[in-house]
Amino acid sequence: MVSAIFGMMKMMIDSWISSVISMIFVIVIIGIIIYYRRKISAFSKELSRTLDDMIAGNNPDFKITGDTLDGKINVRLKRLYEILNGKTRQSRQDKEKIQSLVSDISHQVKTPAANLKMYMQILARRDIDEEKRCEFLELSLIQAEKLEFLMQALVKMSRLETGIISFKKEKISVAEIIGESLAQMIHAAENKNIRVQVNCPDSFFASCDKKWTAEAVFNILDNAVKYTPENGCITVLAEANEFYTQIKIKDSGAGIPESEQAEIFGRFYRCENVKGTEGLGIGLFLSRNIISGQGGFIMVKSEPPDGAEFIVNIPLK
Repeated sequence: MVSAIFGMMKMMIDSWISSVISMIFVIVIIGIIIYYRRKISAFSKELSRTLDDMIAGNNPDFKITGDTLDGKINVRLKRLYEILNGKTRQSRQDKEKIQSLVSDISHQVKTPAANLKMYMQILARRDIDEEKRCEFLELSLIQAEKLEFLMQALVKMSRLETGIISFKKEKISVAEIIGESLAQMIHAAENKNIRVQVNCPDSFFASCDKKWTAEAVFNILDNAVKYTPENGCITVLAEANEFYTQIKIKDSGAGIPESEQAEIFGRFYRCENVKGTEGLGIGLFLSRNIISGQGGFIMVKSEPPDGAEFIVNIPLK
């Protein structure tokens, strides 16, 4: 009888303990669910706030909390924000560059276009004699040639800036590059009685695109002729070191002030002391982009009034 009672009591206690354990388990589960629900809710609010800041263009406060899920997600969000922000900044810079280019083009085209229009209006008059008609026809031709040269230069500049041009690099004789460049400017030099001295061993080679490199060297030579007075001298010297072949072009012009030497390779930039000389300020800009696009660079040395020296460094390999 006693043992039966004890047996029943034991069963009741076991049942009560099981119920208590079950209740504790349920309470713990509910507590865990409530905890994670609150945590997920807080994370969702924080994520929404971060995304709203990203969309609005504000600088979000990414909370990198160690090696946790929140931290890992915020790290990736931060990377995404930096990528998107970089693309937005690049897009804004590209837009500003295009606006600047359009403004520069309109400014450069304005003068020859206005002159051409004026000459055409004069030529349309019937009271002009034949001598004057021929004179204004010649002036119109000069302005048309200026416009053509400007358009060609702008097309080259646009192709270089947008990366459309692909340089076909190969082993080229430096003498050939210099010879091709000189052939385009020697007539202009002779008209001003400028002596051109060249020293380039046949054994010198460089790894470059022959056509475009000759264009870059020609632009520098063309500037040298423009800014060297009559009976002056231009020397072209080729040298080589371990990494580069150098083409040094020195003129006997007025030189370039030190304060402007960092600016002369800018688009449409012209030094103050040569603004009276005909030119557009595109040549050096093109030369720099052509040479740098092939892994080289251009340096300038000048101490006015003792002329200027441009050093074109072309990779050997």
